[in-house]
Amino acid sequence: MGPRSQTSAQGNRAWRYGRKLSALIASVALTFVGLLFVTFLIGRVVPIDPVLAAVGDRAPAEVYERVRIELGLHLPLYQQFFVYIAKVFQGDFGRSILTANPVTSDILRVFPATLELATAATFFGILLGIPMGVIGAVHQGRWPDQVLRVVGLFGYSVPVFWLGLMGLLLFYGRLDWVPGPGRLDVFYEGLLTPTTGVILIDSALAGEWDIFRNALAHITLPAAILGYFSLAYISRMTRSFMLEQLSQEYITTARVKGVSERAVIWRHALGNVRIPLVTVIALSYGNLLEGSVLTETVFAWPGLGFYLTQSLLSADMNAVLGGTIVVGTVFIGINLLSDALYRLMDPRAR
Repeated sequence: MGPRSQTSAQGNRAWRYGRKLSALIASVALTFVGLLFVTFLIGRVVPIDPVLAAVGDRAPAEVYERVRIELGLHLPLYQQFFVYIAKVFQGDFGRSILTANPVTSDILRVFPATLELATAATFFGILLGIPMGVIGAVHQGRWPDQVLRVVGLFGYSVPVFWLGLMGLLLFYGRLDWVPGPGRLDVFYEGLLTPTTGVILIDSALAGEWDIFRNALAHITLPAAILGYFSLAYISRMTRSFMLEQLSQEYITTARVKGVSERAVIWRHALGNVRIPLVTVIALSYGNLLEGSVLTETVFAWPGLGFYLTQSLLSADMNAVLGGTIVVGTVFIGINLLSDALYRLMDPRAR
């Protein structure tokens, strides 16, 4: 192949990559605009008057009208939507009625707690869910498989708030194995200067190991409760993927060649399962980020879910919609990351 042909091939490859990148950017932009459109409609359809929530129901008519104009509610809906998009792209979600702070600063303050809890719960789900799925597939139809399927079904069926309350009653109230609700004991609050907002990381960086151990003890129960649902999902999908792989011809060939059963299962079969598992784990992580509301409420965990619950009860729609946009954006980012990892790990998907 001559230099001209090589240059042409490289140009075609760059052109194809450019088209794919443009399509990806357009898809993400459309998804994000769709998210903004849905949240905008929610803010306009709910039976809550944002002006009354801001000024109170005893405010004079002229004050009501002035605030209504300041909020831009006198404009046509399409103009309100464009103003809404412009503010969101500037990171302006309005001001919270509950805290009187900008919603953006409130979210930056509470989101690390949710991130910490969801990450710990995801690790819990991965460490237990994948081995459970593998064991269930290997012992398909026998008693280990039946037991593990019942454990997974229980995780799908039981309401998270009930499981959280029972966990507090048993492990905190009766057995005293774990500390109470919250991220830290009262004694340790305010002693640590936040750097990342994640107490486990900040305390380790500062060398405050007493605070680290206390934070780890506090997060254990809520992370286990929340991670139980991740465990149920990951174990079920792992079992399904493994059953498909164990029926393939290359597994039979490996066994005929005398490869040990342990290597066949954990190296060959599970090695091919890891690629679709990336997507499963990413989706599970995104679901935990958006589905931790009840867990945070039960355990008084000062994260985004707890903040949104309090805001909703106070009719603070700026905070509710701002938090919804943040969670939706994180979910879009996680899907993009999982897709990138999928392509990186599997050359056939490139």
